[in-house]
Amino acid sequence: MVQGTTSDAGKSTLVAGICRYLARKEVKVAPFKPQNMALNSAVTKDGGEIGRAQAVQAHAANIEPEVDFNPILLKPCSDTGAQVIVHGKALTSMQANAYHDYKKVAMQAVLDSHQRLQQKFDYIVVEGAGSPAEINLRKGDIANMGFAEQVDCPVILIADIDRGGVFAHFVGTLELLSATEQQRVIGFVINRFRGDIKLLESGLDWLEQKTGKPVLGVLPYLHGLSIAAEDAVDNDQQDDKSISKKLNVIVPVYPRMSNHSDFDTLRWHPEIDLQFIYPKDINSDQPLPSADLIILPGSKNIQADLAFFKSLGWHKCINKHLRYGGKVIGICAGLQMLGEHIFDPDNIESEITQSKGLGLMPLSTTLSQQKTLTNVKTKLRLNNLTTAVSGYEIHAGISTPQASNLTTIITGEQKSGSALAYESADQQIIATYLHGLFDQAEALQQVMLWAGAKVSGQYSFIEQQNAALDKLADSVSSNLNMPLINTLAKNWNNHDT
Repeated sequence: MVQGTTSDAGKSTLVAGICRYLARKEVKVAPFKPQNMALNSAVTKDGGEIGRAQAVQAHAANIEPEVDFNPILLKPCSDTGAQVIVHGKALTSMQANAYHDYKKVAMQAVLDSHQRLQQKFDYIVVEGAGSPAEINLRKGDIANMGFAEQVDCPVILIADIDRGGVFAHFVGTLELLSATEQQRVIGFVINRFRGDIKLLESGLDWLEQKTGKPVLGVLPYLHGLSIAAEDAVDNDQQDDKSISKKLNVIVPVYPRMSNHSDFDTLRWHPEIDLQFIYPKDINSDQPLPSADLIILPGSKNIQADLAFFKSLGWHKCINKHLRYGGKVIGICAGLQMLGEHIFDPDNIESEITQSKGLGLMPLSTTLSQQKTLTNVKTKLRLNNLTTAVSGYEIHAGISTPQASNLTTIITGEQKSGSALAYESADQQIIATYLHGLFDQAEALQQVMLWAGAKVSGQYSFIEQQNAALDKLADSVSSNLNMPLINTLAKNWNNHDT
C-alpha cells in the first residue's frame, strides 16, 4: 500500500507507475483505492462509477476498469456533504458526521472488493487517501492504516520534496502513528526531486538512521508528465514555444467543477491554448478574457454553481462573447446550465427546487435519483461530416428540447437513440452529455474546426497516455529499488501475524 504524508504527494502516480512496471513484466496486477474523494470519475464497462485515478491505474496495468478497484467513492456536493457511491452505484448523499457513522458498513464493502481482487490478481497495489496521520479521522478509518491493519499489508510512505519539509513530513507522520502502524511502514519514497542527488544523500542517511527504515528510492521531477489528475486541476501544461497557437480556449472554474479530465487533451495539444479561469484571477472590468471558445464544464451541484457563475457576471461575458461571434460548448452540467430551466423536485442536490438557466439553448432539465452511467461509441455529425466518437455519460438529469430548431449532432447508441449533443440554430453553441468528446483525434479536429481553427490530428489521447505511463514506469524502474520493495513486501506477507 502506498500512503502519502500529504494530499498530492504522488500516491496516484506511484501506484500507476508500479502497475505499468509490473504489467510490462507480464504480472497480473490490479490497482485498489478503498475510499476516494474526488469529482473526477470514470464509468466501468458494467455501468459502475469509480474514481478517474483508478481508471488510469487500470490502464497502466493493461486491464479494464472494475468497480472493485474503488469500492467507495465520495463526490462532494457541498463543504460538509457528499454523494456516497458504493460498488459503482450512488446510494445517497450524506453529511460528514453521518458518513463517519456509516464507515463500518463501508469497510465491509471495501473488504469484499479486496477479497474478490485477491482471487483474480497476483499483485494488488493499494493507494491511500490524504495522510494516515489525520488524528481526527483515525477512528473507523477505511482509507489508510485502518484498511492496512485490517488486511495486514505493508505500507510505503511517499512525500513531495518539491514542496519542502520532506524529512519533517516523514518523521512527523511516523510519530503520529501507533506502534503497529509504524512497524507496518517498510520504507520511504521521495517524489519530485530536482537537482544533484549527492546533495540529498546526507539527509537520506539521517532519515534511515533516525527511523531505522530504508529510503526505497528518489523519483525525479518529471516535466510534462501528462497523466490525468485524480482531482485537483494540474496547471503544469506542456507548452512548445516553437508551435504557434491556433485557438484560444477558456474554461470557467466553479466550486464543484467535475470531470475536468475532459480538457486534458486540449491542454496537452501544442496548437491549443487552454486556460482555466478561477474566481481569484478575474477583474471587475473583464471577468472572462477574450477567447475563440468558452467551455462550461460539469458540476456536482449545478444550481449552486450556476448561482456562483451568475454572481461573478460570467453570464454577461458569455452573452457578449456570442454577440461577437464566439463559440460556446457546455458539457454535462454545462449543457444543463445553457438551458432555460433546471428543476430539482426531489431535492437531489439542494433545497432549491428550480433555477433559471442561462437561456441560451431551448432545453429544460429535471434532476432525478436515477443516474445515467454508460460508455458510448457513436457518431459525431458536424461540419457536414460524420466522425466516430466515444466517451461516457455520468449525469443525474434528463434534458428535454423546448423547441424544434436544435440540431442533434450526437445520438446515443442504437438501443437508446437518445440525443447526446445538440447544436444551436445559429451554430454558435454545442451542448453535450458526452464526456471524452475531445479524446479521439478526428472528433477533436472537427470540433476545433467548428470553433474556428484547423488543428493537427496526430495527437492521440490514448497514445499520449501510454507514452506518459511508460515514462513513469521507466522512472520507477530506474529510481526505485523494486527488488528490495518486492523482498520487503514478500517478507511482510509471509510473517507470522
